[in-house]
Amino acid sequence: MKFFVYILKSELDGTLYIEQTSNLVERIKRHNKGLNRYTKTKIPWKIIYEEECSSRSESMKLEKRLKSWKKRVALLNYIHKKIGM
Repeated sequence: MKFFVYILKSELDGTLYIEQTSNLVERIKRHNKGLNRYTKTKIPWKIIYEEECSSRSESMKLEKRLKSWKKRVALLNYIHKKIGM
C-alpha cells in the first residue's frame, strides 16, 4: 500500500498543514468539507506538495521530520529542492 505525506496551504490565511495518509484524494476532500477539527476554520485548502512513501512508517517519519522544521522557509526550501526549482 502506498502512503503520502502532503502539505496544504490555507487560501484563507496562508497557514501550512502537514499530514500523511493512504488516500490522498479523499483526505483533501475531507479537509475542504470541514471534517477535520484543526483545518475546518481555514477552508479552503490547496495542496502545495505531496510525496509518495512506500510504507506507513516511512510516511510517519517524513511527516514528523517536516513538522519539526518550525520555520516556513525550511519547508518551502524542501519543496523547491524536491521538485527541482
